[in-house]
Amino acid sequence: MATAYGQALTERQKGLAACACLMAQGDLERLEPAVCSALDGGVTINELKEAFSQLYAYTGFPRSLNALSVLDKVLEERKPEWQDGKPWKRPAEWNDAKAAYELGKKNQTQLSGRPFNYAFCPQDDYYLKAHLFGDIFAGDQLTAADREIVTVAALSGLDGVAPQLAAHKRGAVNMGNSQELVDELCAWLGHEGYTLRSGFPKGVPNTGYAQYFIGDSYLAPIVPANLGEGKATVMPTVNVTFEPGCRNNWHVHHGARQILICVSGRGWYQEWGKEPIALTSGTIIDIPEGVKHWHGAAKDSWFQHLTTHVKTSGEESNEWLEPVNDETYNSLP
Repeated sequence: MATAYGQALTERQKGLAACACLMAQGDLERLEPAVCSALDGGVTINELKEAFSQLYAYTGFPRSLNALSVLDKVLEERKPEWQDGKPWKRPAEWNDAKAAYELGKKNQTQLSGRPFNYAFCPQDDYYLKAHLFGDIFAGDQLTAADREIVTVAALSGLDGVAPQLAAHKRGAVNMGNSQELVDELCAWLGHEGYTLRSGFPKGVPNTGYAQYFIGDSYLAPIVPANLGEGKATVMPTVNVTFEPGCRNNWHVHHGARQILICVSGRGWYQEWGKEPIALTSGTIIDIPEGVKHWHGAAKDSWFQHLTTHVKTSGEESNEWLEPVNDETYNSLP
């Protein structure tokens, strides 16, 4: 079986993966520029059509159709260098149900690494073999290895699909990708923020405070929509986004309490001498004045929290202290 050992992700593979991940999340605003970037990077128009069509089986028809609509919109101002790619042709298996089923059975066995029979639900067993791995995989726009890159990327953008994501990471290797390539794909999706699932903006790089952080963080000021002249003064609120593994140094707030309102992803908060507290969407932390603490993302998750301060007494200031060492951070469950 052909593999791609040692092969770094190509711009084409990155383009397919980015579009698949955003399509799965239904993030049409970020999908539009991602489609343009993918086409710039060598993905063909027909490959994107095939990828978005395939993913209906994983994300549903509404998101598949929405993604295809974004592609159609982008092509209204088509660049000359964007390629249609291989002409689409109707697979012969679509005219032979038995052939489609046998093809699907073969593909599913290769992907799973063993014969797969879902006797608990014969309906789904048939749909998987005859339709997903038969009808859909019969198309020739994407290779089997490409299809699994697209699937892993899409599942990486969804909540509640960890078993399927784990299975397709293994399947991506069985279908011709190297383990190194699959690992790189997942790391790249995380680093670029494609797996950040949030209604809050990521913001701009936090360059002003970068010296007090391990890893990259981003800031986005939150301004009330109806704030104008004559309105009461409100405390500044900022959305802070942490990439996986990012955390700030130990620090102390003087003259104010800090409030953290966690809005997406998973993270950690810890006060000096106390056990760490896991942070998820909806967690609220009230940090007393003068308490030494740190907060940041989990090792394998983006994390966002809103932060604001409540003035207590005296002049407000931040006292930045030592970094959270790797031993402390890596010991977190």
